[in-house]
Order: sequence, then C-alpha cells, then structure tokens
Amino acid sequence: MDWAIRTVSLTKRFGSLSALDSFSIEIERGRFFGFLGPNGAGKTTFIRLLTGQLRPTSGQAFVLGYDLAQNPLEVKRRIGLVADEPNLYDYLTPREFLRFVGRLYSLERGEIERRSTELLSLMNLNSKGDALCKELSHGMRKKLELAAALIHDPQVLFLDEPFSGIDPVDSRAIKEVLLQLTSRGVTVFMSSHVLEMVEKLCDEIAIIHQGHLLSQGSVTQLRQHTLTATNATLEEVFLSLVQAQPREGSLWWQGK
Repeated sequence: MDWAIRTVSLTKRFGSLSALDSFSIEIERGRFFGFLGPNGAGKTTFIRLLTGQLRPTSGQAFVLGYDLAQNPLEVKRRIGLVADEPNLYDYLTPREFLRFVGRLYSLERGEIERRSTELLSLMNLNSKGDALCKELSHGMRKKLELAAALIHDPQVLFLDEPFSGIDPVDSRAIKEVLLQLTSRGVTVFMSSHVLEMVEKLCDEIAIIHQGHLLSQGSVTQLRQHTLTATNATLEEVFLSLVQAQPREGSLWWQGK
C-alpha cells in the first residue's frame, strides 16, 4: 500500500502526561483526511511530531515512506504546514513573504516569482500583494500562510484549524483550493473543530481521545461503528464516541 502517513506505536510524553500513547495509524496518499478530537486529545501534538517540530518519546513515524527520525529534511522538503495561528512577518508584504519562504526551500528566483504570482491570484490576494502583512485581516493572513505552505508544491499538506475565525467568503476560497489539491493527488491532513466542514470535505476521518485512536473510516463507516442512524451527522457520531469515554489504551475499531 502507498501510504502518505504511517505511524507505529507513536508515543509522546510531557513529564507524566501522555499526549499520545502507542498511536498507530495509516493514511493512503491522495486522501482528504479529517483528524478530530476534543481539546487536549493530542491532535496538535500529532501534527507537530509529523512535521518535525517535536521528537517522539518512542515509536516510529513515516511520511511518504521516509522515516522521520532518520530523514527529517527529506520529509520537510515534501510537506507543507498551516498552523492554528498565522505566523507571518508583519513588516514584509505578502509578495516579499512568499519570496522569503521560496528561498528557504531553495527554489530558483524565476520559479519563486511565478509561484508567488499564481498563489496570490489563487488566494484572491492580488490587491494586497504589496501591503504590509500587519494590515491584512485574519482571513487574509490565513490564506497567505496557506500560499506559503504551497509554494514548494508539497505532496502532503498539514492543516491545524484552517477555518478558525474565517468568514464565509475566505472559508469558501480556502475550501476550493484544498479540493483542487486533492484532485491532483496531494494528501490533505486537516485537524478541525468545524465538524460540518470536515463532513463535507473529508473522504476519511479519524477520531481520537486522550491520545488514543477511537475510530477511523468514512462517515458511513463511523456511523456503522457507533450504531447511529444512517443520516446521523458527524457531530452526532463524534459525541457518541467521545462521551462514551473508552478505557485507557483501548482501540475500539478501525474501519478500512
């Protein structure tokens, strides 16, 4: 199987706290994958482990076939990340910021200019290309960070709460970009509390709680697992799983 992401007994502890405990998951390439859980479930920790921002306490993580512990730079060259809070330089313009990020990925100058122009247009930021980043709205800042995450044409894109605080206009623009990416075979891994958006966009979903995987599969498979109605919303499925409070360390079901 051609996995975009695969972890084996991945564990991360902060002192006596286990943010992830022997967490194993497999995600095929080209998926629009939703990653759900209540606050403190381990979602952001998992993303930080897979993007090389944290080191695991134990276990293994593979991205696009590369062992993250042995080949972190090879992984970072092939992934993009949009964090929960936009991380921009206020006194650069969007065009300058994209040039800066392009240089970090060692892109040629001509390629940087071409990609920057394309991405500013794609994100409807042309009119703000030469404004200072500090003058952008929250939604514009999110779109600019997404553009920066895409400038090197990544094969896997990690998104941590991409729709948080976004108005419907910017939300729709981001959604359309993400769907275009998956249609080209890019794997999109999205953590979000906006369950309605996850239900509409994602073809596979994992629900985690207290650092453990509770369920993984399509919305239909998740309904079957929880014995909820065939028209149950993802929110209803999510609550039925999380509120059951599984015992520590249990893996109930994994749909494929």
